[in-house]
Amino acid sequence: MQFVLRDPSPRRVHSLQGAGIHPLLARLLAARGVGEPAQAHPRLGDLLPPTLLLHADAAAVALADAIAQGQRLCVVADYDCDGATACAVALRGLRMLGARVGYLVPNRFTTGYGLSPAVVDLVARQSGEPVDWIVTVDNGIASLDGVRRAHELGMRVLITDHHLPGAQLPPADVIVNPNQPGCPFPSKNLAGVGVMFYVLLELRAELRRRGRFDSASQPRLDALLDLVALGTVADVVPLDANNRLLVAEGLRRMREGRMQPGVRALFAAAGRDAAQAGSFDLGFALGPRINAAGRLADMTVGIECLSTDDASRALELAQALDAINRERRGIEQRMREQAEAALRPLREQPAARASICLCSADWHEGVVGIVAGRLKELHHRPTFVFAPGGDSQLRGSGRSIEGFHLRDALDLVSKREPGLLLRFGGHAAAAGCTIAADGFERFARAFEAVAEQGLSPELLARRLEVDGELDAQWYDVQTAALLQQQVWGQGFAPPLFASDIEVLQQSQFGNGHLRARVRAARAGDAVRELVAWNRSDFLPQRARVAWRLEANTWQGRSTPRMVLQAIEQS
Repeated sequence: MQFVLRDPSPRRVHSLQGAGIHPLLARLLAARGVGEPAQAHPRLGDLLPPTLLLHADAAAVALADAIAQGQRLCVVADYDCDGATACAVALRGLRMLGARVGYLVPNRFTTGYGLSPAVVDLVARQSGEPVDWIVTVDNGIASLDGVRRAHELGMRVLITDHHLPGAQLPPADVIVNPNQPGCPFPSKNLAGVGVMFYVLLELRAELRRRGRFDSASQPRLDALLDLVALGTVADVVPLDANNRLLVAEGLRRMREGRMQPGVRALFAAAGRDAAQAGSFDLGFALGPRINAAGRLADMTVGIECLSTDDASRALELAQALDAINRERRGIEQRMREQAEAALRPLREQPAARASICLCSADWHEGVVGIVAGRLKELHHRPTFVFAPGGDSQLRGSGRSIEGFHLRDALDLVSKREPGLLLRFGGHAAAAGCTIAADGFERFARAFEAVAEQGLSPELLARRLEVDGELDAQWYDVQTAALLQQQVWGQGFAPPLFASDIEVLQQSQFGNGHLRARVRAARAGDAVRELVAWNRSDFLPQRARVAWRLEANTWQGRSTPRMVLQAIEQS
């Protein structure tokens, strides 16, 4: 692990500080490409207009006609947090705008991902009243057969998705996806929930044009931004300026106590304070609890939690999600330990392979993505983890490192090995695929060949960008609170400071965590607390470490502490 210092532009730092932005925050934002003061304080009025999103106008017309004619809509969701929040946004938003709408979420273990013909048949059978429109959220861009089946049954299809399309688009009635060919929308990083939110914005504008309501009486769609923020952060899409704006507005609403009952209940179940909500809470506390339902059980639990207006019911569902998440953590730990045992040779020879591919008949298909992510972080290699998926198939989930586009890599594997990939999809950082049960070794060889070709030694060398030393004057709970209030995430990394430390005392606590008293070389004689989560081995007496600043509150008293992220290897 080598630390690389971010080098902010002095001109940008000066511009931000001149606008009254805190000196430390000005340096951190400038190092992440922010140069204009307005970018540091995004406002909802700066949101990219929905008119730029290809076919959003056609979607709005179709949905407005369906509302006028009393037609019945069915939202088909995905079974992750992005899909669940997108479904809740669609249900709440469409009902606010006068639609008759229900939903169906595929089951990971029976129907699989997306709008398959089997899912379409379920939509057709789910009630006695015919469905006129299927509206997909966070899926559908690869569902050629599913769209054809819907048309055979007399249903029209509106696809809202953000995943990369294949060579052929499905024959849907309308497709809204910023990544489809010809779409001029500047932000290609919208999550599925963001795409659905934009469709609602355009639908509301269309209904205004039809005289359904005016600007004063129209429904407030910004009430849905807590859900948009949650899904955007949880899906780990790059936080470009537009996504950061969406997340910032959602977090602001949460801190002010204006959120859906389900979001409030998830904060309670996770033991987090919504008044101090930050992107870390969404990505590591609320998001995993929603995701757990889709991984181990039925995402209906998550969607019902986010769409109910009954606070008691929301809390009951949030507690059920919390229990499922605890079960998920146990399964994940067992799988991770088994995977690490299989990868010990890689630790001894880190340059031996450019990728990691693992499979076990004992593993749970709902947890392979999390394990792949953990292994990717540990070994800094594109990683795929497979588990049995029924019907003599293996289902794999992959996570990638910077500079290696995972979905494009799968596309190349499919071209080199025709028939190997039964299904695949995803984006740059995460992707999934299905192969025959006897196809693992073939996949591992093909994926390794693609990784060897696409990854240079520089990309495979593990490097961590840091923001340098934190001045002693900023080591306090006020600065920690200031940093927590900002929007950090994928593509806009949270601040990591680097310090040379001397370890004075250290001990284990809890379930495999480490606590230490350290002296930072450039902080005089000040002794600081440092914690290292999920670390069983002790720190060396002297080390250069990357850490984040956190306010630790205990019995009503808050103190700053260092949270270890990495140790630099010489």
